[in-house]
Amino acid sequence: MTNAPLRPVRIAVLTVSDTRDASSDRSGDTLVGRIEAAGHVLAARALVRDDRKAIAARLRDWIADPGVEAVISTGGTGLTGRDVTVEAHRDVYEKEIEAFAALFALVSWESVGTSAMQSRATAGVAGGTYLFALPGSPGACRDGWDRLIGPQLDSRHRPCNLVEILPRLRE
Repeated sequence: MTNAPLRPVRIAVLTVSDTRDASSDRSGDTLVGRIEAAGHVLAARALVRDDRKAIAARLRDWIADPGVEAVISTGGTGLTGRDVTVEAHRDVYEKEIEAFAALFALVSWESVGTSAMQSRATAGVAGGTYLFALPGSPGACRDGWDRLIGPQLDSRHRPCNLVEILPRLRE
């Protein structure tokens, strides 16, 4: 960390679920709380059903919005037939951040052991916007934010961070 001031990132949160609504979205609440506590800006928040086209459409809307620099989705990263968040993310990626999945698996291993193999967390970039997909549990959202996304979206993190290359994503 450096002593430079934090450069707040404008982050949207997307919950993917067939069973949750705004009043029962604990994972989304977990992310929003951490985003705001870290000094970032909640740019938008939405909840969509487990539908590949609907998820991709919401992602594309936020990618096109200059007020959104990063999107974190929660839910739909598992192995069941309705889990299509990863496919929707990959439908819009220009570049996948492959190491994110591997690092998330390592972090998850420490929390949930072999159950970590059931997650298909992913991340990528499209239209100058970072896109992260986390599992739908509050614990996974805490682990993903606290150990991976939060530090990388902190402009003071060293030796490098994702914020410092934000202006160059559209090159």
